[in-house]
Amino acid sequence: MKTWQEIIHHTTFRYIDHTEEKTFHHVPNTALTSFAIDDALATSVSMESSPPVMRLWVHPETIVLGIPDARLPYVEEGVKLLTEHGYHVVVRNSGGLAVALDKGVLNLSLVIPGVKELSIHDCYEAMVSFIQYMLRDITHDIKAYEIVESYCPGDYDLSIHGKKFAGISQRRVRDGAAIQIYLDLEGSSHERAALIRQFYDISKKGEDTKFDYPMVNPDVMGSLSNLTGHPITVNDMKRRVFTTLQELSKVVEIPFSTDEIAVFEKRYEQMLKRNKQVSQWQTEA
Repeated sequence: MKTWQEIIHHTTFRYIDHTEEKTFHHVPNTALTSFAIDDALATSVSMESSPPVMRLWVHPETIVLGIPDARLPYVEEGVKLLTEHGYHVVVRNSGGLAVALDKGVLNLSLVIPGVKELSIHDCYEAMVSFIQYMLRDITHDIKAYEIVESYCPGDYDLSIHGKKFAGISQRRVRDGAAIQIYLDLEGSSHERAALIRQFYDISKKGEDTKFDYPMVNPDVMGSLSNLTGHPITVNDMKRRVFTTLQELSKVVEIPFSTDEIAVFEKRYEQMLKRNKQVSQWQTEA
């Protein structure tokens, strides 16, 4: 696996902390907003009107579904179940399957240009390398491979001793890519996984499907705090991200440009349209 330095050759990074923002450009700062923001940043980075970006975001009680999840035979019932448990449900525009977010889960978006020359694996490995380097004083046991019975399983699941605490997805826009990772830091990973398992049980009801949905086992997932024995809060990890980024590059903070806001507005409208049916189901729940 390649290191950050072998993949990332940029000397300046733009740092954006959206973890405590309630709104963005006059709209609620939900997961829908976050995915539209990342699309706008990927566009800006692709056009070289922004340096590469590291963006941090947190959303309370949200289940982010993948596009295949929206095709489950009884997904309407599944969405209503999640809503009854107090979760906001959205369908994202990047790869992957259902993921649970809350105030104990920190999301990072690494937005980089030049992806026509970088493979999908290179982009994933840059994020893996960053996380391993950032946590090197706590553990050297972080591995990247698929945890089959986890939710949103993938080749670049991050785990410690076989228990997953993070998953990565990737979205490419023009010549830019947003590599997005969720980090389960604190709280009950078992409860999150059990809820996702319930969602699949009620949305699939044992029917045969063309897509192979995961049989989620809560016992193969854990929070970073539990897996390392070091209590790590979202604020702790935010400080680590900023310090690590400073070690690897010059860090700048730049306001959103008029062009970025325009792209955001367009992408946000697209996300609203993608989620129209899901939003209706939640209203009816």
